[in-house]
Amino acid sequence: MLMRTDPFRELDRLAQQLIGPGTASRPSAMAMDAYRDGDEYVVAFDLPGVTAEAIDIDVERNMLTVKAERRPVAKSEHVQMELSERPLGVFSRQIVLADTLDTERIEADYDAGVLTLRIPIAERAKPRKISIGNEASRREISG
Repeated sequence: MLMRTDPFRELDRLAQQLIGPGTASRPSAMAMDAYRDGDEYVVAFDLPGVTAEAIDIDVERNMLTVKAERRPVAKSEHVQMELSERPLGVFSRQIVLADTLDTERIEADYDAGVLTLRIPIAERAKPRKISIGNEASRREISG
């Protein structure tokens, strides 16, 4: 038998039961972190218990969409559930990417229940030096 001591987790569980699992028309949100690491942006999504095959990543223009589905584990008829807190169903997150990111070269990695996307900064958005021409190099057009 399991004992719980966090009363807020019980409220979260009850709210999830009332709302129900995420569906394709009403997916649940997934937790994420986003940060810049040198010349790329990194976005990490928590998806524990989701297989890599159940994750779908799409980019259309500058809209990144990540969808995943956590299905129930098959149980035998002799199993009696004592506690069920892990949410099931469809999860989705959409992020608007800046025009300064190179959406053609996004890399995705999935390890230990964390989906990590690395999005390089576009060359045109990186700082660069601009040289100034001198008076001798200028020409006057007459005509």
